[in-house]
Amino acid sequence: MDAFGDLFRGVRAQGSLFGSSTLTAPWSLRFVDGAPLTLCTVIDGAGWVVAEGGPPEHLSPGDTVIVRGPAAFSFVDEIGTTAEPVDCGEFCAVPDLGGTTHRLGWNDPAPEDDAGATTLVVGAYPVRGEIGRRLLDALPGVLRVGPGGTAGAVRDLLAAEVAVDEPGQQVVLDRLLDWMLVCSLREWFDRPGGTPPAWYTAHRDPVVGQALRLLHAEPAAPWTVASLAARAGVSRATLAKRFGDRVGEPPLSYLTHWRMTLAADLLAGRETATIAEVARAVGYADAFGFSAAFKRVRGVTPSAFRRSSLDGDAVLEVASRA
Repeated sequence: MDAFGDLFRGVRAQGSLFGSSTLTAPWSLRFVDGAPLTLCTVIDGAGWVVAEGGPPEHLSPGDTVIVRGPAAFSFVDEIGTTAEPVDCGEFCAVPDLGGTTHRLGWNDPAPEDDAGATTLVVGAYPVRGEIGRRLLDALPGVLRVGPGGTAGAVRDLLAAEVAVDEPGQQVVLDRLLDWMLVCSLREWFDRPGGTPPAWYTAHRDPVVGQALRLLHAEPAAPWTVASLAARAGVSRATLAKRFGDRVGEPPLSYLTHWRMTLAADLLAGRETATIAEVARAVGYADAFGFSAAFKRVRGVTPSAFRRSSLDGDAVLEVASRA
């Protein structure tokens, strides 16, 4: 496991595919579900993604755009389209679930003789918890990745799967969307002139990259700079300097922040782990030392954080029933 891969621990498409639409101009699809992360890929044709607070993004065949929520956004045939907006989402736009039956709605095919139709595939990602938030914090509101590269190869597989109706298709599409998301973000971070987060670029350093993989693989281990340096095959001084230069903070400071991120998700979960059990899970021998570290990093005690998380879940549950 590495720092980038670890962020996808809770990011999975599981029945979250909104669908694929073949659209005939004019159209205006408005995505209203408020997903934290939405991936849109154009298989054929073209269109514009219009998100709040940013310039429109034009999508050509093979382009993928990733939109950070929860604000609604639109996919239109052209800026200023005359089409009436059709609300789309996982639960609001599929006809057999009570959604629209408008000819430009979700899963409504274009006429067979319409060579100018646009085929769009969209998937939404919940991205819950503090680990997922760390990924979201590294992304802009909208990012676009062009055709080609590994993401392009996955897009071809996605297009082939969308074109058929086979048993288990939802599972295949979900996994392809996961693959597409990771490859698209990797290409976006690696683009010329990009400014990826330090924890991403640091993996290219053979020493720091190895140290990061060790910390993420064994976050509860009793690490010291000396023991981490020994596992990475360098001196303590070399590791401390290179880690600080590449990541922007000392190794044990990075480890503490990552442990508190893991602990926050454990505390916010519905499991009934005690504070002491959470402490041991992230490498602390006793609850007192863990609580002091958690308050220093997060600004609140573990108990207060858990209460606030449970209160937030209760508010969301009430809202979902309304």
